[in-house]
Amino acid sequence: MKPMNSVLALLGLLCPLCLSVPASADYPLTADSKPQPGVPKGTVTQHRWEDSQVYPGTTRDYWVYVPAQYESSKPACLMVFQDGRGYVNEKGHSRVPAVFDNLIHKGEMPVTIGVFVNPGAIPATRPGGKSRSNRSFEYDSLGNQYATFLIDEFLPAVTGDYNLVDSPESRGVVGISSGGICAFTAAWERPDYFSKVISYIGSFTNIRGGHVYPALIRKTEPKPIRVFLQEGENDLDNLHGSWPLANRQMAAALEFAKYDYRFEMGDGKHSGQHGGALLPEILRWLWRDYAGVKQGANQ
Repeated sequence: MKPMNSVLALLGLLCPLCLSVPASADYPLTADSKPQPGVPKGTVTQHRWEDSQVYPGTTRDYWVYVPAQYESSKPACLMVFQDGRGYVNEKGHSRVPAVFDNLIHKGEMPVTIGVFVNPGAIPATRPGGKSRSNRSFEYDSLGNQYATFLIDEFLPAVTGDYNLVDSPESRGVVGISSGGICAFTAAWERPDYFSKVISYIGSFTNIRGGHVYPALIRKTEPKPIRVFLQEGENDLDNLHGSWPLANRQMAAALEFAKYDYRFEMGDGKHSGQHGGALLPEILRWLWRDYAGVKQGANQ
C-alpha cells in the first residue's frame, strides 16, 4: 500500500463543532475543491425528513446534490454523507458539491448524486425547550439499524425521482468522527448495497462498542468493500479510547484481512480539515476502476 502524501497538520475542534470550521491555510484546499471557470455547477436543494419509522419521533435536515451532467435516461452513482451539513457547506471542511463538479467534469469520478443527511433530533415537547440529538445512538451503535434506515426507508423516498445504478459498486457512504464509524457500519452490515467507505477521524472507540471492529475484521471473511481511513496524531484520547490508536488498529486489521483500503495519518486534532483537503484524491482512488472513469488517476 502506498500512503498518500500528507500535508501539514492543523488545529481542529471537537465534533460536532468541527463540522463547520473554515479550512485552515495549514491544510490548504486545492483547486479541485473550489469552483472553477467553465465547470458546470450542480444543484443543491435542502429538505426535511420527519417520517422515520426506524427512528420514530426524529426529524432531520438533508440536502440533495444533482450534477449538471445528470440525465434521467442514464443511471447515476450515489454517495451518502452523514453529518451532511458539514459536507455540503460551501465554506466547510470538504465542499463536496464543488469537488464533485470538478471531478465529474474531468471524468475522474462518475456522474454521482450526493445525499447529505444530518443525524436525527427529537423535538422539544415544551415551548422554549431544546431538541435532543439522536446522533450518538444512530451513529455509534453497532448493528444494522442505521443501515436499515438508509436503505429501506430514507434513500428510496428521497432518491425515488432519480435514475440510479443498482449495484453496490455504484454506491459510497461517508462520515466524520461518529459519522465515520457509522459509514463503516453501514457498509459492513450491508455490503450488498454499499461497497465504498470514507471515514474522517472515525470514532472506532468504545462509545457504544465500536472498539471491537479490528477483532471482527480479523475474524470475519472479508467483505467486498473498499475503505479509506483518515486520522490525526493529535486526535482525541479520553475515557472512550484513543482515536489515533483505534484507527491504526483498524488499518492493521484491514491489512491483515487483505482489504482494498488506504490509511492516511496526519498530525492534526479532531477536525475535518485534513480529510477535506484530501477529498479529491480520496475520490479519485475510490472510483479509480469504475466504468467510464479515466484510468490511471491515483492508482
